[in-house]
Amino acid sequence: MFSAETLAVIFVGLMGLSIFLYAILDGYDLGVGILLPLENQQQSDNMIASIGPFWDANETWLVLAIGVLLIAFPSAHSFILKELYIPVAVLLIALILRGVAFDFRMKAAFSHRPTWDKAFKVGSLLAALSQGYMLGMYIMGFEYSWQSTAFSLLSAVGVAAAYSYIGACWLVMKSEGELQKKATKWARKAGRFSFLGVLAVSVVNPLINASVYERWFSLPNMILLLPMPAFCFVLFLIVDRLLKRMPFQDDVSCWIPFVGAIMIFFLCFNGLAFSFFPDIVPGKITIWQAAAAPASLSFILWGALVVIPCILAYTCYSYRVFWGKTKELKYY
Repeated sequence: MFSAETLAVIFVGLMGLSIFLYAILDGYDLGVGILLPLENQQQSDNMIASIGPFWDANETWLVLAIGVLLIAFPSAHSFILKELYIPVAVLLIALILRGVAFDFRMKAAFSHRPTWDKAFKVGSLLAALSQGYMLGMYIMGFEYSWQSTAFSLLSAVGVAAAYSYIGACWLVMKSEGELQKKATKWARKAGRFSFLGVLAVSVVNPLINASVYERWFSLPNMILLLPMPAFCFVLFLIVDRLLKRMPFQDDVSCWIPFVGAIMIFFLCFNGLAFSFFPDIVPGKITIWQAAAAPASLSFILWGALVVIPCILAYTCYSYRVFWGKTKELKYY
């Protein structure tokens, strides 16, 4: 039905879609976990309630992304997993800790609930840091030096800040009263750290990779791509100014910071994709070198055409059902 080259592009597009949706959807609930206030049980309950109906389904996109990588690009999967074995193990442990803490905080005795809140917070933070570290190592081409380690640690902090940013924007949209006011302050602080992280990646990435520098700073690419970082900066500024004035009467515009954060994530994701495509392992393996046999990809594509629309449909349906302000903590 499709050529081998086209199939590789289709599957890397599906994997990119899965990673982007995971970063948005699980990003905000990881951010809510990082921001969980340990000294205020009522606010902790409200924050947990805001992500309760969605958080475990959000991780479906991570499973799908890794599944596509394994099945469609098996040699790249082997290479990446071998290089990132320890941070992947930390990520899995953190996600398990989060899941256990989420359920046990309600079922355990009241006196033990703060302990499970701490476990949920630590699990969320470790998951974000491990993902950021993996992103840093990916950008550095999986090279092991003190420079790449330092950059990966910086990337870990940047991703944790970005998840806190979108998580706080989610709370601004879903909460009311004192929690909403507190969320606007969290969002402004996390937004500034996120901006510094985006700026650091934007500077370091072309400096360490000649092909990335050539793509972004050769003509006419530089002129055509300039609106992307400029728009990203403007979005950070607009959201910050808006958060400073919130909340408004009748809570109008409470959704704008969250949409702004999604657009910032979208621009950053596209910037990274443009920097490295068609490499699936920067500087080492292209998507065409890593792709599975065309017959296998053609067969799997039929399954993907059924499964992905189903996941999108139930994701949209769940958000439609539970839309609006969070009122009361319930476990579903």
